[in-house]
Amino acid sequence: MGLFDKLKNIVSKKENKEEKKELEYYDKGLEKTRKEFVSKLGALKIKYTKVNDSYFEELEDLLIMADIGVNTVMNFMDRLKSRVKKENITDTAYLNEVIIDELFIIYVNEESLSDKINIQSNGPTVILMVGVNGVGKTTTIAKLAYKYQEEKKKVLLVGADTFRAGAVAQLRDWSEKIGCLFFGKDNTDPSGVIYDALEYGNKENVDIIIIDTAGRLQNKVNLMKELEKMNKVIGRIIPGAPHETLLVIDATTGQNGIVQAEAFRSITNITGIVLTKLDGTAKGGIVLAIKETVGLPVKFVGMGEKMTDLRPFDIEDYIYGLFKDMM
Repeated sequence: MGLFDKLKNIVSKKENKEEKKELEYYDKGLEKTRKEFVSKLGALKIKYTKVNDSYFEELEDLLIMADIGVNTVMNFMDRLKSRVKKENITDTAYLNEVIIDELFIIYVNEESLSDKINIQSNGPTVILMVGVNGVGKTTTIAKLAYKYQEEKKKVLLVGADTFRAGAVAQLRDWSEKIGCLFFGKDNTDPSGVIYDALEYGNKENVDIIIIDTAGRLQNKVNLMKELEKMNKVIGRIIPGAPHETLLVIDATTGQNGIVQAEAFRSITNITGIVLTKLDGTAKGGIVLAIKETVGLPVKFVGMGEKMTDLRPFDIEDYIYGLFKDMM
């Protein structure tokens, strides 16, 4: 049984309300990508009843348009052609199932990259949030805080983006709306803010500490030094922390998001990606490109404006959301 069939079985067995709700989020959130990508894949199947070089050329263009990334697509096409030859596949309708199999393999690839957050059983879990300005980092932090508040955890938001005017005040406003704790100061050294915030968090016995940082990449050397200093301070107060360093990327920026991921990974230890605005793009293939190009798991996806629209990433639900119309 191929992954395509296994996935259909997994999806059909999702019976409880929560599991079905998750599928609905991915179904709705990936609608633009699905309409653009799967409809063209379906048209390709009608245009070509047999697999040939022209079919492969059009498929390659289609995958690149879905923003899976040129290098990822090239590797994918090599593997697909090899499998077609080995299994003597000629039928394009059956090949669509093989395509889903191979796209799934890109993400899973027998690696143990975890899409789960490293929640601590003792003491606070520290999550450092990084990303360029304009990707939705502050609202993502708010949504993450809301999620943990709903899980009855005591949350502290830390405004350590002392570079952007109004960033600290904006995060303070979010903390008041959500009803969680806040610590932040303007016009001061961000590492000093973090030091005081962690001391405060320990005193308050918080469960989750989410730290906002400055979103600039123009001077990577300065940012690297700043992040190194932050990490040292965090580790001094809470040994082993930060437990997660999450990079926020706007899915609508496409390949520019990959460039950001590579840049940030080169200057600090990124543990996962939060992909925002996935519902606003027809290029949802970026999830696969990030994994293949940068080797980082997507931990959360943003698929709407509401506080509940930040969802833990699930590769099975994602593949279902992309290919639902073919199942």
